[in-house]
Amino acid sequence: MYKIDVHTHILPNNWPNLAERYGYGRFVSIEHMHDAAGVCCGAKLFVEGEHFRTVKPNCIDHAHRLVEMDETGVAVQVLSTVPIMFSYWAKPEHTHDLARHLNDHIAELCRAHPTRFVGLGTIPMQDPDLACKELERCVTELGLKGVQIGSHVEQPQGAEWNLSDPMLFPVFEACQRLGAAVFVHPWDMMGQSGMEKYWLPWLVGMPAETARAVCSMIFGGVFDRLPDLRVCFAHGGGSFPYTIGRIEHGYNCRPDLVATDCAHNPWSYFADHDKPARFYVDSLTHSRNALRFLISMMDERRICLGSDYPFPLGEQRPGALIDSMYDLTCQTKQRLLAQNALEFLDIDPELLGMGDIAQSPYASKRAGSADDAADS
Repeated sequence: MYKIDVHTHILPNNWPNLAERYGYGRFVSIEHMHDAAGVCCGAKLFVEGEHFRTVKPNCIDHAHRLVEMDETGVAVQVLSTVPIMFSYWAKPEHTHDLARHLNDHIAELCRAHPTRFVGLGTIPMQDPDLACKELERCVTELGLKGVQIGSHVEQPQGAEWNLSDPMLFPVFEACQRLGAAVFVHPWDMMGQSGMEKYWLPWLVGMPAETARAVCSMIFGGVFDRLPDLRVCFAHGGGSFPYTIGRIEHGYNCRPDLVATDCAHNPWSYFADHDKPARFYVDSLTHSRNALRFLISMMDERRICLGSDYPFPLGEQRPGALIDSMYDLTCQTKQRLLAQNALEFLDIDPELLGMGDIAQSPYASKRAGSADDAADS
């Protein structure tokens, strides 16, 4: 089956010394690693001199990822930057400059491999005017299909905007006008103090951050005011689908606090009969039962394959969880693996060499075997 992975991250093989370029810190720097033969075997990323993460060559060299895509049967990757590069905390003109560098790199890869890569840009969300300017360039000049944004926006002065903030509405309005898809990825997780041990910011904070973003867009009336805006939330929607009962109860019992900007019950944004959910999520749940629940909540038309390639918390073989679902038809699997991504990104399958994607000879058959029946 065709596989389109909407959740993958990439960095340029090199970039300027940003702290030196802009005159202050917190920007990411890169130090390449080489084996005994002098071949690059990855890179170390640093923030203000402290080690942040070590990445493999597949994060900075597209040739490595093309090989791995072929090995795992991924036809297309949707490329976006690593979220630490958002840099919303910086001066807007510097974030804009960095965004242009990152977006140019992704656009170059998409032009070089138009049937293997689709691009999402990054924009300086702390300055909505500059964000709209770079968004327009991404879509109209670079040919990117949308943008990846953070779950909230940390500003240079230390304040924060949730995605419901009126200051950000013009950015979403521009996304709808331009037909740009919006992929929301958690970053700068709330409540990190006291969570350093056990990798809790990544295990607990990230799902909560995504729920924060979904709630903000619902309660802020963004979806109501922009009915054609296409949004996908990473990591299966985080903890939002699994806490909707509590969220709805809060909406009903304290409307004075929760329902101030939204006239609709939050449950109404999920699937209902023949109507799919109002937004998309990726499939990165790491659990068959969680994915089954997500399908029941969202509808099979609103879940896209997303692996978080090439990082450890991602799905190491993209689409393996969906492939293993013995109780899904091949038609449903193909929807999750590729068709929904085409709709979210608004891409003609012919442009990706997938003109026959709807012609599945297995559309009405059940897939898998009894050997697959064990659930995680």
